[in-house]
Amino acid sequence: MTIDRWLRLIAGTFVTASVALGYWVSPYFFLFTAFVGLNLFQSGLTNWCPMMTFLRLLGVPASAGQTRPRCD
Repeated sequence: MTIDRWLRLIAGTFVTASVALGYWVSPYFFLFTAFVGLNLFQSGLTNWCPMMTFLRLLGVPASAGQTRPRCD
C-alpha cells in the first residue's frame, strides 16, 4: 500500500474511533475528531501532513511502482 492509502486508512480509523468514543465515553473525544479534520484541511492547503512524514520514515512507498523509500 502507498502513503496516500495508508493516510486515508489512518484518518478514517481515527475519525470513526473518536466519534464512537465521543458518543459512548465522553464528548471531549469530539475534540480529537475536530483535530483530525483540521489536520486534513491543513494538509490539503499546504500539501504537508505530519503522518505522511512518519510513514515515509517507516519506509512506506510513495507510489505503487516504488520499491524502496525515497530520501527527500
